[in-house]
Amino acid sequence: MILLEGVYVMKLNAIILNGSLKHGDEGSNTEALVNEVIEIYKKENVNAEILRLSDYNISYGIADDMGKGDEWPQILDKIINADILIIGTPLWLGEKSSIATLAIERLYGSSSITNDQGQSIFYNKVGGAVVTGNEDGAKHAATSILYSLSHIGFTIPPNVDAYWVGEAGPGPSYMDINYENEFTKKHVELLAYNTIHLARMFNKNPIPNEGNQLNN
Repeated sequence: MILLEGVYVMKLNAIILNGSLKHGDEGSNTEALVNEVIEIYKKENVNAEILRLSDYNISYGIADDMGKGDEWPQILDKIINADILIIGTPLWLGEKSSIATLAIERLYGSSSITNDQGQSIFYNKVGGAVVTGNEDGAKHAATSILYSLSHIGFTIPPNVDAYWVGEAGPGPSYMDINYENEFTKKHVELLAYNTIHLARMFNKNPIPNEGNQLNN
């Protein structure tokens, strides 16, 4: 619990799925941009954790658990216990990464799980997208991610697509420009604060279950 404007509220939890194709501690431009969001989360007393998806064995399939060797269930547990989910992805040929797509497919396969109100487990959770690349495609990737999250029960606040792309063709990546881009910085701020504001609203006033119970 934290004291906010004279009222004690639950401390928020955010999970960020980094869809980089890089592994381990290898430098990730997507993670560099995500870390700017996390700086604001920390300032606002929001717990935040990055999961680099390439370091997990995530099976293909449309289910919450694909059985032996599938590490998606441990990722899903963290998402279920979070208030905010951010999906980060690099751009490859103008598209989100294959592993970001895989994560969305697995989220879809998990969306039939219900909360104690009979709604999808993703109700009352807030979603956002972070995209990096050095060519066009950021809005296309963000559109795909944010629609997918909305379709399975997440709520999308305004202006939660923070991105950076350089000039067309080979060129500097996000870390190469030392993070100096005012447009991107403003959208990082919008994403961070709007996900926080809406998640706090849902903590106080969750979506009523009338008309949206999966089994009725």
